[in-house]
Amino acid sequence: MSDPNSPNRFNEEKATYAVRGSETPDLDAGVAAIRNVLKTLPARPGVYRMQDARGDVLYVGKARALKNRVTNYTQVQRLSKRLQRMVAQTRAMTIVTTNSEAEALLLEAQLIKRYRPPYNVLLRDDKSFPFILLRRDHEFPRVQLHRGARRAKGDYFGPFAGAGQVRKTLNALQKLFLLRSCTDGFFATRDRPCLLYQIRRCSAPCVGRIDPAGYDELMQDARDFLQGKSTKVQAKLGEAMQIAAEQLDFEQAAVLRDRLKALTFIQGSQAINAEGIGDADIFALACKSGTMGIQAFFIRGGQNWGHRSFFPAHTNEVPEDEVLAAFLMQFYEEVPPPRTIFVDRDLDDAKLLAEALAERAGHKVAIGVPQRGPRRRLLDQAKRNAVEALDRRLAEGTTQARLLAEVADLFELPEPPQRIEIYDNSHIQGTNALGAMVVAGPEGFIKNQYRKFNIKRAETVPGDDYGMMREVFERRFSRAQTEDPDRSQGDWPDLVLIDGGRGQLNAAMGVLETLGIEDVCLVGVAKGPDHGREGREVFHLMDGREITLPVNSPVLFYLQRLRDEVHRFAIGAHRAKRTKAIGASPLDEVPGIGPARKKALLMHFGTARAVRAASLEDLQRAPGVSRAMAQQLHDFFHAR
Repeated sequence: MSDPNSPNRFNEEKATYAVRGSETPDLDAGVAAIRNVLKTLPARPGVYRMQDARGDVLYVGKARALKNRVTNYTQVQRLSKRLQRMVAQTRAMTIVTTNSEAEALLLEAQLIKRYRPPYNVLLRDDKSFPFILLRRDHEFPRVQLHRGARRAKGDYFGPFAGAGQVRKTLNALQKLFLLRSCTDGFFATRDRPCLLYQIRRCSAPCVGRIDPAGYDELMQDARDFLQGKSTKVQAKLGEAMQIAAEQLDFEQAAVLRDRLKALTFIQGSQAINAEGIGDADIFALACKSGTMGIQAFFIRGGQNWGHRSFFPAHTNEVPEDEVLAAFLMQFYEEVPPPRTIFVDRDLDDAKLLAEALAERAGHKVAIGVPQRGPRRRLLDQAKRNAVEALDRRLAEGTTQARLLAEVADLFELPEPPQRIEIYDNSHIQGTNALGAMVVAGPEGFIKNQYRKFNIKRAETVPGDDYGMMREVFERRFSRAQTEDPDRSQGDWPDLVLIDGGRGQLNAAMGVLETLGIEDVCLVGVAKGPDHGREGREVFHLMDGREITLPVNSPVLFYLQRLRDEVHRFAIGAHRAKRTKAIGASPLDEVPGIGPARKKALLMHFGTARAVRAASLEDLQRAPGVSRAMAQQLHDFFHAR
């Protein structure tokens, strides 16, 4: 089976067609561009990308027959207002043919994720899903939380809705199966059991309290439990406890009894009864006031592994079943599909979706609407949760909109800000200095827009907060002028908050004045006369005015939350940079010195400082160091 995620698998049949028109969106020019593509378009499965005059992707679509599907865009009277706007902006198309419609569906989801076009339904969620990993690369493998690419050798169980569910399950695994959770480095240095052994959360394989065969048996029991075979594990523990009691080994019997009690508690604490369902994901969609929300339940091995709410973007004028189908394909770009997917409505493309997901997963996938029994009850519960989550979302959105309107009134903005950028600097006496930017909008913090700026210009004096702020603003807004001069991409802020007083504000204002930017509102947020006391912040405006707010003002709380977020992000980035610097060595800068040779030099000389001070003769006597390498090392440290 070919790899559906390979970005190059369709390149052999790729072609680009373009017609250039004016920069102003025009329906006739868009239709002309599409008709020009139709002249050579095949009636084969594939994917098309519609692009504007700048080459930015407007929309990604798939088709069973490309010629038939793209022809529909020339019949503008039959299109919705949303699609007419898209056609009016279209000046070019990129066509990729595929072997089947299922392949086209997979490629479409991949390209939507890459380009995030404004006319596609988008899964607006930048959080990766956590898994539990039972490793297989050690004599006594560990159990751990895992996110990201699955490169480590082992068994992955998930997805879980959040890290909280993972930690709860890991806690259960420690109680039930006494598996180690420590790192390999910690494991290798132990000469006596740690506290987890004392509180019966680990079997202490690090000091030989259990042999490899016994530990392997515990690992297999944990796999059975995570695969939903808890009854089998329960029977095995009960039998072992009975045998221990008959042999008068009451201490072991008590340990097994506690493990049985933990298993019974876990089975009874499930908020959702999913026994007998196996592996399944359940999705229900709710729609109110033009906003759509999707609730997902994750069931694995008959166990509830949590639920999460999603609120897709760009859903205006899009049918609900089309939104759900687009959501499923993007959702399973990151998550391996289970064998069963339950949805709350019939989907026109359900068979095609199942075929595409089966190709991605490597096993059969069924998509359906349960009608009765426990599956239907679970679906009904998901529907109730979807409605409740959407109600909360709408209520929060109303509150947020009111806050942004009050922020606009406070700082005399023409309308509520859609993008707020907040800046801060972090350093310790000028070392490891960096600037941080966080971004917020009507729907909260936009974390994939956060940026950090390593302070690296020679003219910026270490520890000079004003100089650091100047460097950050010069780099941020010079790049914005270059990449988005007409401000059409939504990356220009409506309001900029600076964690600092009049000095930091003046530094930022000077930069924008030099760049010729006059319409960005800057506000400095200082701690006020009672330094360190929240609620006494002073807001410095560009015209020299200073504003304070009542200590119980909702707008003050909101602005404090923005300031605290950039402070948190800046400190975290600085801490990571400092930690990396602590682990750095002068030997890292020497060309041709790899990890093995670096280790050999440190083992021979003791410290990097000793290597730096060593004579040429001493370097030549070091193991693994040739005469040429010794000369290179000596020259590097002594010819500077």
